[in-house]
Amino acid sequence: MLMKNPKVEFCGYSVPHPSENVINVRIQMYDNLSSLEALITALADLDKVCESVEDEYLTSLRKGDFERWEERT
Repeated sequence: MLMKNPKVEFCGYSVPHPSENVINVRIQMYDNLSSLEALITALADLDKVCESVEDEYLTSLRKGDFERWEERT
């Protein structure tokens, strides 16, 4: 979502060690704009996408419009 913002020049992340709950995020902006603002906007956009997917999933579930696999006994 960050890279969809045309003001973001670069973004990346690294995980120092898998056993630690730490992720380092680097966001580089054009024209010295706020990377924090870009991150907050990207997270809000991601939230909207997740809500949309959830809405479509629940609509499909209510309609019963999905493939069902029968259990083998």
